Amino acid sequence: MKAIEYLKFSEVNPHKFLPILNGYKTRKHLIEHEIFTLKTVTEWMHSKIEVDKEAGCRVRAIIVDDELAGWCGIQQECGKYEIAIVIDDQFWGVGRIVFQDLMRWARELNHDEVLVNFHHTRPIYKFLEKISEDIYESEIYGSKFTTYKVKLK
Repeated sequence: MKAIEYLKFSEVNPHKFLPILNGYKTRKHLIEHEIFTLKTVTEWMHSKIEVDKEAGCRVRAIIVDDELAGWCGIQQECGKYEIAIVIDDQFWGVGRIVFQDLMRWARELNHDEVLVNFHHTRPIYKFLEKISEDIYESEIYGSKFTTYKVKLK
């Protein structure tokens, strides 16, 4: 079992996010964007720190065995709370644990439901199909997503 911990973005060196956010396997499942530079990754991290301050939101860096593995969070998108998980491909095996932790956080934050938006390049996830009240296609920032609506109560 790998040791997983969650740090605030303010506790992470921006340099460490660059290879994760710019990795080919990560980028192909995200909204299309320019390659990150130290300046733009620092700005992005600052924006996530601001999101973390919003009521009902929590954004964290994922640390696996003392190594930055990615980031996750509960954030607002189009007026609804969504779960976001971005993990470097070498750590994809921890995704389910991170998802379970995010669901626990959502309950702690008293959410009735959360959305999980997976880029259209991702397969349909059977475990999400089982727990979702609704599954539909959505568009966010010009990209297609499969959206899973998960009730918490």
